[in-house]
Amino acid sequence: MLDVVAILESEIHYASDTRAKISTHGGGAAANVATWLAHTGVESFLIARVGDDAAGRTVLAELDKYGVLHSNNVIKDRSTGVVIVLVDKSGERTMFPDWGANSGLSPADLPPLDDISAIYLSGYPLINPASRTGVLEIIEIAQAKKLPLIFDPASVGVLAEVGIPTVQTWLPKMNVLVLNEEEAHFLSGEANPIAAAKTLLEFSETVVIKRGANGALAQSRTSPLVQVPARETTVIDTTGAGDSFAAGFLPLWISGAPLEEALLAGTATSAQCVAIVGARPLVVNH
Repeated sequence: MLDVVAILESEIHYASDTRAKISTHGGGAAANVATWLAHTGVESFLIARVGDDAAGRTVLAELDKYGVLHSNNVIKDRSTGVVIVLVDKSGERTMFPDWGANSGLSPADLPPLDDISAIYLSGYPLINPASRTGVLEIIEIAQAKKLPLIFDPASVGVLAEVGIPTVQTWLPKMNVLVLNEEEAHFLSGEANPIAAAKTLLEFSETVVIKRGANGALAQSRTSPLVQVPARETTVIDTTGAGDSFAAGFLPLWISGAPLEEALLAGTATSAQCVAIVGARPLVVNH
Protein backbone atom coordinates (compact mmCIF):
# COMPACT_ATOMS: atom_id res chain seq x y z
CA MET A 1 0.00 0.00 0.00
CA LEU A 2 0.96 3.65 -0.34
CA ASP A 3 0.36 5.69 2.82
CA VAL A 4 -0.48 9.37 2.48
CA VAL A 5 0.08 10.75 5.98
CA ALA A 6 -1.35 14.08 7.15
CA ILE A 7 -0.03 15.33 10.50
CA LEU A 8 -2.80 17.70 11.61
CA GLU A 9 -1.82 21.02 13.22
CA SER A 10 -5.27 21.64 14.76
CA GLU A 11 -8.68 20.12 15.11
CA ILE A 12 -10.30 19.33 11.76
CA HIS A 13 -12.30 22.24 10.35
CA TYR A 14 -15.01 20.27 8.56
CA ALA A 15 -16.14 21.70 5.20
CA SER A 16 -13.15 24.08 5.32
CA ASP A 17 -9.33 23.94 5.42
CA THR A 18 -7.13 22.37 8.11
CA ARG A 19 -3.35 22.87 7.98
CA ALA A 20 -1.28 19.70 7.92
CA LYS A 21 2.20 18.36 7.20
CA ILE A 22 1.76 15.79 4.44
CA SER A 23 4.15 13.04 3.35
CA THR A 24 3.96 9.73 1.48
CA HIS A 25 5.35 6.40 2.67
CA GLY A 26 5.19 2.73 1.83
CA GLY A 27 2.45 1.03 3.85
CA GLY A 28 0.35 -2.10 4.19
CA ALA A 29 0.37 -4.17 7.39
CA ALA A 30 2.33 -7.17 6.08
CA ALA A 31 4.73 -4.92 4.16
CA ASN A 32 5.40 -2.93 7.32
CA VAL A 33 6.17 -6.13 9.24
CA ALA A 34 8.51 -7.27 6.47
CA THR A 35 10.45 -3.98 6.45
CA TRP A 36 10.93 -4.00 10.22
CA LEU A 37 12.07 -7.63 10.00
CA ALA A 38 14.61 -6.66 7.35
CA HIS A 39 15.67 -3.69 9.49
CA THR A 40 16.45 -6.07 12.36
CA GLY A 41 18.30 -8.53 10.10
CA VAL A 42 15.58 -11.17 9.74
CA GLU A 43 14.87 -12.49 6.24
CA SER A 44 11.26 -12.69 5.09
CA PHE A 45 9.32 -12.86 1.84
CA LEU A 46 6.40 -10.53 1.19
CA ILE A 47 3.52 -11.39 -1.11
CA ALA A 48 3.15 -8.01 -2.82
CA ARG A 49 0.42 -7.00 -5.27
CA VAL A 50 0.46 -3.55 -6.86
CA GLY A 51 -1.18 -1.78 -9.76
CA ASP A 52 0.51 -0.93 -13.03
CA ASP A 53 1.10 2.66 -11.96
CA ALA A 54 3.69 5.04 -10.52
CA ALA A 55 2.61 4.28 -6.94
CA GLY A 56 3.21 0.56 -7.48
CA ARG A 57 6.68 1.11 -8.90
CA THR A 58 7.49 3.43 -5.99
CA VAL A 59 6.45 1.04 -3.21
CA LEU A 60 8.25 -1.93 -4.79
CA ALA A 61 11.42 0.15 -5.15
CA GLU A 62 11.15 1.10 -1.49
CA LEU A 63 10.93 -2.56 -0.49
CA ASP A 64 14.15 -3.14 -2.43
CA LYS A 65 15.86 -0.36 -0.47
CA TYR A 66 14.92 -2.09 2.76
CA GLY A 67 16.23 -5.41 1.47
CA VAL A 68 12.81 -7.07 1.59
CA LEU A 69 12.40 -10.12 -0.63
CA HIS A 70 9.07 -9.88 -2.42
CA SER A 71 6.96 -10.95 -5.35
CA ASN A 72 6.38 -8.53 -8.21
CA ASN A 73 2.73 -9.13 -8.93
CA VAL A 74 1.63 -6.18 -11.05
CA ILE A 75 -2.13 -6.32 -11.59
CA LYS A 76 -3.24 -4.79 -14.88
CA ASP A 77 -6.11 -2.32 -14.89
CA ARG A 78 -6.00 -1.90 -11.10
CA SER A 79 -4.55 0.90 -9.03
CA THR A 80 -2.08 0.34 -6.21
CA GLY A 81 -3.71 0.28 -2.77
CA VAL A 82 -3.65 3.63 -0.96
CA VAL A 83 -4.34 4.61 2.65
CA ILE A 84 -5.12 8.15 3.75
CA VAL A 85 -3.78 8.51 7.33
CA LEU A 86 -4.83 11.43 9.56
CA VAL A 87 -2.60 11.86 12.63
CA ASP A 88 -3.79 14.10 15.48
CA LYS A 89 -1.73 16.03 18.02
CA SER A 90 -1.46 13.01 20.36
CA GLY A 91 0.00 10.88 17.56
CA GLU A 92 -3.15 8.78 17.21
CA ARG A 93 -4.05 7.89 13.63
CA THR A 94 -7.29 7.40 11.69
CA MET A 95 -7.11 5.54 8.39
CA PHE A 96 -9.09 5.51 5.15
CA PRO A 97 -7.94 2.47 3.09
CA ASP A 98 -8.56 1.65 -0.58
CA TRP A 99 -7.31 -1.93 -1.14
CA GLY A 100 -6.88 -1.51 -4.90
CA ALA A 101 -4.71 -4.23 -6.46
CA ASN A 102 -4.50 -6.14 -3.17
CA SER A 103 -8.01 -7.46 -3.83
CA GLY A 104 -7.99 -10.99 -5.24
CA LEU A 105 -5.11 -12.59 -3.32
CA SER A 106 -4.95 -16.36 -3.97
CA PRO A 107 -2.59 -19.37 -3.77
CA ALA A 108 -1.24 -18.33 -7.17
CA ASP A 109 0.52 -15.47 -5.34
CA LEU A 110 2.46 -17.82 -3.03
CA PRO A 111 6.20 -18.37 -3.40
CA PRO A 112 7.68 -21.85 -2.80
CA LEU A 113 7.24 -22.59 0.91
CA ASP A 114 10.09 -25.09 1.41
CA ASP A 115 12.33 -22.63 3.27
CA ILE A 116 9.57 -20.82 5.19
CA SER A 117 9.45 -21.17 8.99
CA ALA A 118 6.12 -19.43 9.65
CA ILE A 119 3.50 -17.27 7.94
CA TYR A 120 2.33 -13.87 9.20
CA LEU A 121 -1.16 -13.05 7.93
CA SER A 122 -2.84 -9.68 8.16
CA GLY A 123 -6.59 -9.77 8.63
CA TYR A 124 -7.27 -7.30 5.84
CA PRO A 125 -7.30 -9.82 2.95
CA LEU A 126 -9.67 -12.09 4.90
CA ILE A 127 -11.99 -9.16 5.53
CA ASN A 128 -11.90 -8.23 1.83
CA PRO A 129 -14.60 -10.35 0.08
CA ALA A 130 -12.54 -10.36 -3.13
CA SER A 131 -9.64 -12.10 -1.35
CA ARG A 132 -11.35 -14.20 1.32
CA THR A 133 -11.75 -17.46 -0.62
CA GLY A 134 -8.17 -17.34 -1.87
CA VAL A 135 -6.75 -16.60 1.57
CA LEU A 136 -8.69 -19.45 3.17
CA GLU A 137 -7.11 -21.71 0.54
CA ILE A 138 -3.66 -20.31 1.46
CA ILE A 139 -4.38 -21.14 5.11
CA GLU A 140 -5.23 -24.74 4.15
CA ILE A 141 -1.92 -25.01 2.27
CA ALA A 142 -0.01 -23.68 5.30
CA GLN A 143 -1.78 -26.12 7.61
CA ALA A 144 -0.99 -29.04 5.30
CA LYS A 145 2.68 -28.08 5.46
CA LYS A 146 2.41 -27.64 9.27
CA LEU A 147 3.59 -24.03 9.05
CA PRO A 148 2.66 -21.90 12.08
CA LEU A 149 0.22 -19.10 11.26
CA ILE A 150 0.53 -15.79 13.10
CA PHE A 151 -2.62 -13.71 12.64
CA ASP A 152 -3.26 -10.01 13.20
CA PRO A 153 -7.04 -9.60 12.79
CA ALA A 154 -6.89 -5.91 11.65
CA SER A 155 -8.91 -3.01 13.00
CA VAL A 156 -12.31 -3.12 14.67
CA GLY A 157 -13.63 -0.69 12.07
CA VAL A 158 -13.34 -3.31 9.32
CA LEU A 159 -13.85 -6.40 11.52
CA ALA A 160 -17.31 -5.04 12.34
CA GLU A 161 -18.18 -5.17 8.64
CA VAL A 162 -17.69 -8.96 8.69
CA GLY A 163 -19.15 -9.68 12.11
CA ILE A 164 -17.79 -11.47 15.18
CA PRO A 165 -19.27 -14.92 14.38
CA THR A 166 -17.49 -15.05 11.01
CA VAL A 167 -14.17 -13.81 12.40
CA GLN A 168 -14.34 -16.39 15.18
CA THR A 169 -14.50 -19.17 12.57
CA TRP A 170 -11.06 -18.03 11.36
CA LEU A 171 -9.34 -17.90 14.74
CA PRO A 172 -8.99 -21.67 15.37
CA LYS A 173 -7.00 -21.92 12.13
CA MET A 174 -4.30 -19.68 13.64
CA ASN A 175 -1.49 -20.68 16.01
CA VAL A 176 -0.90 -17.17 17.37
CA LEU A 177 -3.20 -14.16 17.60
CA VAL A 178 -1.45 -10.77 17.76
CA LEU A 179 -4.01 -8.05 18.31
CA ASN A 180 -4.51 -4.75 20.13
CA GLU A 181 -6.72 -4.18 23.16
CA GLU A 182 -9.68 -2.84 21.23
CA GLU A 183 -9.63 -5.84 18.88
CA ALA A 184 -9.24 -8.25 21.80
CA HIS A 185 -12.24 -6.73 23.61
CA PHE A 186 -14.31 -6.77 20.42
CA LEU A 187 -13.62 -10.43 19.56
CA SER A 188 -13.78 -11.81 23.10
CA GLY A 189 -16.60 -9.72 24.57
CA GLU A 190 -14.41 -9.14 27.64
CA ALA A 191 -13.64 -5.63 28.94
CA ASN A 192 -10.50 -6.72 30.82
CA PRO A 193 -7.45 -7.62 28.66
CA ILE A 194 -6.46 -10.53 30.90
CA ALA A 195 -9.96 -11.98 30.66
CA ALA A 196 -9.92 -11.31 26.91
CA ALA A 197 -6.69 -13.30 26.52
CA LYS A 198 -8.17 -16.20 28.48
CA THR A 199 -11.27 -16.27 26.28
CA LEU A 200 -9.31 -16.02 23.04
CA LEU A 201 -7.15 -18.97 24.11
CA GLU A 202 -10.24 -21.10 23.49
CA PHE A 203 -9.68 -20.36 19.79
CA SER A 204 -5.87 -20.21 19.37
CA GLU A 205 -2.85 -21.68 21.14
CA THR A 206 -1.18 -18.35 21.95
CA VAL A 207 -2.66 -14.87 22.39
CA VAL A 208 -0.65 -11.64 22.36
CA ILE A 209 -2.38 -8.35 23.21
CA LYS A 210 -0.67 -5.05 22.40
CA ARG A 211 -1.64 -2.40 24.96
CA GLY A 212 0.01 0.76 23.61
CA ALA A 213 1.39 2.88 26.44
CA ASN A 214 0.56 0.02 28.85
CA GLY A 215 2.94 -2.39 27.15
CA ALA A 216 1.83 -5.89 26.16
CA LEU A 217 0.68 -9.20 27.57
CA ALA A 218 0.64 -12.75 26.28
CA GLN A 219 -0.45 -16.20 27.32
CA SER A 220 -0.34 -19.64 25.75
CA ARG A 221 -2.23 -22.80 26.63
CA THR A 222 0.97 -24.28 28.05
CA SER A 223 2.41 -21.25 29.89
CA PRO A 224 1.14 -18.60 32.32
CA LEU A 225 0.20 -15.03 31.53
CA VAL A 226 3.13 -12.61 31.19
CA GLN A 227 3.04 -8.82 30.99
CA VAL A 228 5.71 -6.26 30.07
CA PRO A 229 5.71 -2.45 30.18
CA ALA A 230 6.03 -0.19 27.15
CA ARG A 231 9.43 1.29 26.33
CA GLU A 232 9.68 4.99 27.15
CA THR A 233 9.82 7.10 24.00
CA THR A 234 8.49 10.29 22.45
CA VAL A 235 5.36 9.46 20.47
CA ILE A 236 5.10 11.29 17.15
CA ASP A 237 2.99 8.94 15.00
CA THR A 238 1.46 5.61 16.02
CA THR A 239 1.02 4.42 12.41
CA GLY A 240 2.63 0.98 12.13
CA ALA A 241 3.17 0.55 15.87
CA GLY A 242 1.46 -2.84 15.90
CA ASP A 243 3.24 -3.99 12.75
CA SER A 244 6.66 -3.11 14.16
CA PHE A 245 5.72 -4.89 17.42
CA ALA A 246 4.94 -8.04 15.42
CA ALA A 247 8.31 -7.82 13.67
CA GLY A 248 10.10 -7.66 17.01
CA PHE A 249 8.02 -10.43 18.59
CA LEU A 250 7.90 -13.00 15.80
CA PRO A 251 11.55 -14.03 15.38
CA LEU A 252 11.93 -14.76 19.08
CA TRP A 253 8.64 -16.64 19.29
CA ILE A 254 9.55 -18.72 16.23
CA SER A 255 12.94 -19.55 17.77
CA GLY A 256 11.25 -20.85 20.92
CA ALA A 257 12.25 -17.99 23.24
CA PRO A 258 10.13 -17.38 26.37
CA LEU A 259 7.03 -15.26 25.79
CA GLU A 260 8.37 -12.48 28.01
CA GLU A 261 11.53 -12.11 25.91
CA ALA A 262 9.49 -12.03 22.72
CA LEU A 263 7.17 -9.38 24.17
CA LEU A 264 10.10 -7.21 25.23
CA ALA A 265 11.55 -7.42 21.73
CA GLY A 266 8.17 -6.36 20.35
CA THR A 267 7.85 -3.33 22.60
CA ALA A 268 11.44 -2.28 21.80
CA THR A 269 10.78 -2.30 18.06
CA SER A 270 7.43 -0.56 18.49
CA ALA A 271 9.09 2.22 20.49
CA GLN A 272 11.35 2.92 17.53
CA CYS A 273 8.37 3.11 15.17
CA VAL A 274 6.19 5.56 17.11
CA ALA A 275 9.10 7.99 17.46
CA ILE A 276 9.14 8.67 13.68
CA VAL A 277 6.57 9.64 11.04
CA GLY A 278 5.24 6.72 9.02
CA ALA A 279 5.05 2.98 9.55
CA ARG A 280 8.56 2.06 8.37
CA PRO A 281 12.09 2.39 9.79
CA LEU A 282 14.42 4.98 8.36
CA VAL A 283 15.44 3.59 4.96
CA VAL A 284 18.87 2.00 4.69
CA ASN A 285 20.06 1.24 1.17
CA HIS A 286 21.02 -2.39 0.63
